[in-house]
Amino acid sequence: MARTPDHALAVEAVDVTKRYGPLVAVDHLSLRVAQGEVYGILGPNGAGKTTFLRMLFGLIRPDSGTVRVFGRTWDESGVGVLDGVAGFIESPRFYPYLTGRENLEGLALLDGGERATRAGRVAEVLDVVDLTGREEDKVAGYSYGMRQRLGVAASLLRDPRLLILDEPANGLDPGGIRDMRALVKRLADSGLTVLLSSHHMDEVEEICDNVTIMARGKVAFHGSLGQLRAMAPDPGHLLSTDDDARAVALAIASHPEVAVEVDPDGGLVAVGPPARLSAYVADLVRAGIGLRQFTPTQTPLEALFFMLTDAEPDDRTTVTVR
Repeated sequence: MARTPDHALAVEAVDVTKRYGPLVAVDHLSLRVAQGEVYGILGPNGAGKTTFLRMLFGLIRPDSGTVRVFGRTWDESGVGVLDGVAGFIESPRFYPYLTGRENLEGLALLDGGERATRAGRVAEVLDVVDLTGREEDKVAGYSYGMRQRLGVAASLLRDPRLLILDEPANGLDPGGIRDMRALVKRLADSGLTVLLSSHHMDEVEEICDNVTIMARGKVAFHGSLGQLRAMAPDPGHLLSTDDDARAVALAIASHPEVAVEVDPDGGLVAVGPPARLSAYVADLVRAGIGLRQFTPTQTPLEALFFMLTDAEPDDRTTVTVR
């Protein structure tokens, strides 16, 4: 992967470490987020994702290393680091007894300007996040997904160049997840740089250009989604037939690329390249073996995610693709 020129970076972290007593929350993290991309920081709970985002907002400082936002550091620029930056950590907070519009108008008032200009901007960002028509409802009656989208709307009031979102789809139902993904895609298409954290591979897979995977504060992977997919293991499938012994024997005799093993919970697990799995299943049917179940255990990227994050990461297990 070609190295992005420094002047084209929205975010850069260089060997950043943050400790809380004996706990190393972020351990020598380095990453580069190019302007205009959607970048994902992926990892299980406790991986250090939110800790790093807090550093970007200046809520905490690294013990060592350097964090730059559009080339600026907190030591050099102070709060000026946040010029052109918006977003939220964890869940956004609003006054529940006010409407969505009133909450946004209160925030816009802090920036001054003409009342008509503020009202126009509030209406614009409500439309961007698909809350037009619900803006006069009190936030107390909003679903969790609507409050998340209102948080994005609040972040957009200042027309930022960089939007930072901490687990924006966490706690959402399937419809809310779909809406949030669609919103992030629209924002990215408009040229906005988006940096988001998540512990769901499918969320990152659908919307991100590049990703850093973290585990226990360390980097386990740097690279593009394409490079991550190329590393993914062959998919596994749960397999159930009316004659599992014959199914295993057929794989051994005719399909050496497909590994079929007995699942302790019942049935079989078949692992192999997709084309080889399809050929194996076709041969099962031709052999008169009844197929009761053939369902994926997890996607290849999910399997890779667990491989990268379950093991204790160190310098030898970190994968960096440039």
